[in-house]
Amino acid sequence: MAGSPEQRLRQGLSGEPAHTVEDTCARWRRWGPDLLEALELVYPGADDLPADVADRVAAAVRHRRPALRRRDADRLLRPGWFQEPDQVGYVAYADRFAGDLRGVGRRIGYLRELGVTYLHLMPLLATRTDVDPRAAGGDDGGYAVADYRRVRPHLGTNDDLARLADDLHEAGIALTVDLVLNHVAREHPWAVAARRGDERLTRFFHVFADHTAPAAYERTLPEIFPDFAPGSFTHDPDVLGGRGGWVWTTFNAFQWDLNWANPDVFVEMLDVVLHLANLGVDCLRLDAVAFLWKRVGTDCQNQPEVHAIVQALRAATRVAAPSVVFKAEAIVPPDRLAAYLGTGRHAGRVSDLAYHNSFMVQLWSALATGRSDLARRTLSGRPPKPVTTSWATYVRCHDDIGWAVDDADAAAVGLQGWAHRAFLSAFYSGRHPASFAKGLVFQHNPATGDSRISGSTASLAGLESALESGDERAVDLALGRIFLLHAAIYGFGGVPLIYSGDELAVLNDTGWSAEPGHEDDNRWVHRPRLPWDLAEQRHDEASLVGRVFSGLRHLAAVRAALPSLHAAVESEPLDVGNDAVLGVLRRHPAGTLVQLYNVSSAWQRVPAGRVRTSGLQRFWEHISGFAPHPEPGPGGDELALPPYAAWWLGERDAGRAPGSRR
Repeated sequence: MAGSPEQRLRQGLSGEPAHTVEDTCARWRRWGPDLLEALELVYPGADDLPADVADRVAAAVRHRRPALRRRDADRLLRPGWFQEPDQVGYVAYADRFAGDLRGVGRRIGYLRELGVTYLHLMPLLATRTDVDPRAAGGDDGGYAVADYRRVRPHLGTNDDLARLADDLHEAGIALTVDLVLNHVAREHPWAVAARRGDERLTRFFHVFADHTAPAAYERTLPEIFPDFAPGSFTHDPDVLGGRGGWVWTTFNAFQWDLNWANPDVFVEMLDVVLHLANLGVDCLRLDAVAFLWKRVGTDCQNQPEVHAIVQALRAATRVAAPSVVFKAEAIVPPDRLAAYLGTGRHAGRVSDLAYHNSFMVQLWSALATGRSDLARRTLSGRPPKPVTTSWATYVRCHDDIGWAVDDADAAAVGLQGWAHRAFLSAFYSGRHPASFAKGLVFQHNPATGDSRISGSTASLAGLESALESGDERAVDLALGRIFLLHAAIYGFGGVPLIYSGDELAVLNDTGWSAEPGHEDDNRWVHRPRLPWDLAEQRHDEASLVGRVFSGLRHLAAVRAALPSLHAAVESEPLDVGNDAVLGVLRRHPAGTLVQLYNVSSAWQRVPAGRVRTSGLQRFWEHISGFAPHPEPGPGGDELALPPYAAWWLGERDAGRAPGSRR
């Protein structure tokens, strides 16, 4: 064993109790092969790399505090905790939710009211504007990180973050934070050193002496922010010893892409992962993970090396901090999404969770058209995810909505992809005559015709327009859309994520552009500060706020009592004989669940026989707690669904329902 990575690990743990050494080495024997295999795929010939990784892992174990070691032991006994039906997520900017990290701690009770077990705090590590308040261009909403090892000063300190993690853990809530893997701010010490001529740190980035190589790459690269950051390279006069050169900047000129082909980058970023794990973070959201590997002639997204890199990071983290999981922020085509959870040789060994962006897009598309056929087509025939992983499902997030509709899927249901994407942008920006929505166009690309949309869930679902018109029926329909959207993500399996403010039906922030640094980015329209005065109404079920809040709280309680919503089982689209109703089937040993979502504003009928083909013979609707009675129809018995109805049909004893609501 002399000279092996495990021997190096044992040496690094010298002085630790024997049980710590043996437990850590046992984990190395479990996950070390995953690590070494992935490192060899990405960094062949980097002979010293396994030893360097073992050193970083050993250091992290030595500094892991007892409470986190106990958490590791618990999670090793329950590794699928994030797949369980009692999981409900909440996503917020710490300052806009509660002022700072200590303020978040004071609002834990509010989160528990909603049934929250998973809190994702949006970027909270020090950015370029924290280092230099005069930095032009802002900080990309917190994603231009200048210091991975320090919390943003206005939010608190590292000690505050560790204390918050402990308090959340005590309340049964896991903590998620963002880790930007693809790039750092121009003000990050690595980039500063590169601009000063440090050759080693220059190799941490993609820097080119002239534009020849960048021009070759850009022939096949898409533009992420065509409005305010066109192109993927920025000329910097300071690099290469003052001779100047071109730096790869996928997102903004002040965000320098890291060169993950350099093994030194892997080691340093692993150290960042382990540092955050030792602060008490349970889940790391891997931001922009699809962009890590560059290859000429491609769009430089979803390259095979990306999955090997994440496999190696995950395996090393499992050895040092086995309670920590990864969530992939990979907004990619549906047929490429499962790879971020692990397929083929990486099956089940990459991220533990991934955003189901396609499901979110299809829900909004179905509400705009009143049709579910495109959703059914899009969700059919995709590669299955590993049974040990989970989707993160969501209605909205901090970002814009990009209309990721595949041309072939659209054509299969009689639509033109480009025309449908244009329709969705027109509909949700309120420009279509039939629209109920109030959103803003974000990043219109004249070259492709594509546009994305900003806006809060409530405003996009029609509540803002309905309130302005004073039309009570329109208000009820908007509330129905909001409930349906959330019922769909709660019922899909995985971790449903509530975006901060959606539980209170918060509308678009009309003052979004008044805050310094926000005026050029209309995504801030759906990133308001949580109105705590409005939250005081949440217990009044006669109020709009109370109706939405209590609805989401009820969904969490019903969901937690249904074993068939465990994320190990995939949801399957089900043709229920009526395109205005989206059918979702879940086959689980604890009982089959058929979900029906009426995506239209009219009553719809579904042949009861279509539901019975799933194996269900008697129907119990778990959300409202009643037994729907089929009615005679032209083709046999039918189920009648009100506008925007959301039904979870199963056997009555399939769950331990905490109560019923009609």
